[in-house]
Amino acid sequence: MNVENHPVVSREEWLAARKQHLADAKAFTKERDRLSAQRRALPWVKVDKDYQFQGPNGELKLADLFGKHSQLIVYHFMFAKDWEEGCQGCSFLSDHIDGANLHLAHHDIAVVAVSHAPFEQFQAFKRRMGWKFDWVSSDGCDFNYDFGVCARAEDVAAGKATYNYEKTDSAEEEMPGLSVFYRDAKGDIFHTYSTYARGLDMLVGAYNYLDLTPKGRNEDEIMEWVRHHDRYESAMKSDCCHDKEC
Repeated sequence: MNVENHPVVSREEWLAARKQHLADAKAFTKERDRLSAQRRALPWVKVDKDYQFQGPNGELKLADLFGKHSQLIVYHFMFAKDWEEGCQGCSFLSDHIDGANLHLAHHDIAVVAVSHAPFEQFQAFKRRMGWKFDWVSSDGCDFNYDFGVCARAEDVAAGKATYNYEKTDSAEEEMPGLSVFYRDAKGDIFHTYSTYARGLDMLVGAYNYLDLTPKGRNEDEIMEWVRHHDRYESAMKSDCCHDKEC
């Protein structure tokens, strides 16, 4: 939308247009609720493979990532071996996790980030970002491959690599995604859902703010403007209340 030549109308005309948009928004909300119910109704797959992760106190199993909860959300954070810092887009999303965890931890949900790099490799970056959420390494196991965020070199070479349930010719060694698991009273674990690419939008609260504004996301390519939160120029910060006596 061109903000320079945007239509300007009377309050009455605006209200009529807003009411029509409200009707459309309510229809969208109902459709979103229907899709969410459909997502919850998807069949599950029992997880039998013995995945091993590395955390701050050593080896962990998939069951350990649940903590005391029955539901586990894994964010597949792009941080490959030999990387010095995490993906900017994954970091943008991850800036929203700690706030959500203040509530999710009290509603039977564990949220854990998993990366392919060795555990020690991303500790300095985590400290730099100031994050508190659990973040473990899947180095040495098939977890990233099995849940669609890593492609084996031979599959890429043979044109068999897939991402987001489609073939891809991308040579990226790491891709973002999210996987959800449920643990029943007997301790059995089930994979219930995974999503990738634009399916992760719902986790990025900042985008919801942008979608309310006249300029919207204001990007030609997804997340082209995003930086690690300590890499923005100070001049770009809001000066509404900062460095002022209120």
